[in-house]
Amino acid sequence: MGKLTGFMEYERHEPPGRDPKARVRDWLEFHDHLPETTLKEQGARCMDCGVPFCHTGTLMAGGASGCPINNLIPEWNDLVYRGQWREALARLHKTNNFPEFTGRVCPAPCEGSCVLGISEPAVTIKSIENAIIDKGFAEGWVVAEPPEKRTGKKVAIVGSGPAGLAAAQQLNRAGHTVTVFERDDRIGGLLMYGIPPMKLEKNVVDRRVKLMAQEGVNFVTGAWIGKNVPTAKLQAEFDAIVLAGGATAARDLQVEGRNLTGVHYAMEFLLKSCKSLLDSNFADKQFIDAKGKNVIVIGGGDTGTDCVGTALRHGCKSLVQFEILARPPDERAADNPWPQWPRVYKLDYGQEEAAALYGGDPRRYVTVTKRLVGDAGGNLKELHTIEVDWVKNGDGRFAMKEKPGSEKVWPVELALLAMGFVGPEKDGLLADLGVALDGRGNVAVDDDKATSVKGVFAAGDMSRGQSLIVWAIQEGRAAARGVDKFLMGESLLP
Repeated sequence: MGKLTGFMEYERHEPPGRDPKARVRDWLEFHDHLPETTLKEQGARCMDCGVPFCHTGTLMAGGASGCPINNLIPEWNDLVYRGQWREALARLHKTNNFPEFTGRVCPAPCEGSCVLGISEPAVTIKSIENAIIDKGFAEGWVVAEPPEKRTGKKVAIVGSGPAGLAAAQQLNRAGHTVTVFERDDRIGGLLMYGIPPMKLEKNVVDRRVKLMAQEGVNFVTGAWIGKNVPTAKLQAEFDAIVLAGGATAARDLQVEGRNLTGVHYAMEFLLKSCKSLLDSNFADKQFIDAKGKNVIVIGGGDTGTDCVGTALRHGCKSLVQFEILARPPDERAADNPWPQWPRVYKLDYGQEEAAALYGGDPRRYVTVTKRLVGDAGGNLKELHTIEVDWVKNGDGRFAMKEKPGSEKVWPVELALLAMGFVGPEKDGLLADLGVALDGRGNVAVDDDKATSVKGVFAAGDMSRGQSLIVWAIQEGRAAARGVDKFLMGESLLP
């Protein structure tokens, strides 16, 4: 540890962000890096804990505590403090295939379990990670690393999100010939079309995909396995298959008026917006336009926030976001102790932008949608809500109870459903393979990520359920290890 008293001398500093009122006028990333001298000071705040929880990657109270990919955080914090950036990059890449993704979009459970966070603001782990990898690319340190020899084994990866890409990179490094199949027209899955560009610019994704192609990974777009590409073709041509198609079946809103024009799933809205932007800067009009509309986002989380930020950039007339739960406390509650994920109130980038434009947080808590009302032409025009209380029932569980007199009618032309996902799509690929599902409807896997069908493995949201990008990378690496063991009898992959 370079600076024994660094945590007492330096305060936490966040990377500078662009003014919210200015950044909503473009689609560029809204964050920047701290100066190198400040980053060294931030690295010096790392305490060299006897038992560092930041890289434990465990589940506590239903949330991640520490980094699921077990990043060697104290080591590269110290190296940044000492100015040894290339060594820091090497440590970072030991556990994380894509720090340029996690450094931008991960919610940083590592910071939630930082020991310094017990009494002071946590170490700025996420921004240091992002600075390390961006400096690595800027200095030309990140280069293609093709394997020295090939095994002769062929592996198909279905899905090119973070789990599929992580599995592909690991298996390619083990010497297997890897082909990634993506049903959309660009590689990246959720990274490309599910996360808007102001949060993750797409040249960042393309840069990594290009490197992987130089390393020998094959990419095929427009290949929807089970539809325009027969599932049997993969089974016949490849020695193993990794299913990494994500949890793409969205949770629906079962209320009157659901089928009115103007009600859309969040991911449909985000995907079409991003694709149209990349294809034609919106000139093709092949997107769901929020311009001039009263927009309501139903549901919170990262997807809801991304809908908020996207609708604002379209130029919506007004924006409201409904949360079914109560507003979190400003500080950790007694039943949410460290090192659990801190369930505290915060303004994410989208809400910060809405507050700057409209004067306040757009979220309305403990609010439930009762019905949607349309005009004579079947177009959405009203959304009716009621507030709820969360009370314990007889078995000690919390249940919703509607508050009489809290009904409200909202004008709306565009409602976006961001209520999470219920698992992978079951028809086509999964039905063709006949893989077993678990009790939640996800693909069932064992400790090696093997499914009930020999030679078929699954990783990421498809087997885990909707989760974080770091869990997807961790699962992709684990699946690669399982496949390598299956093909070769043992595996040296980490």
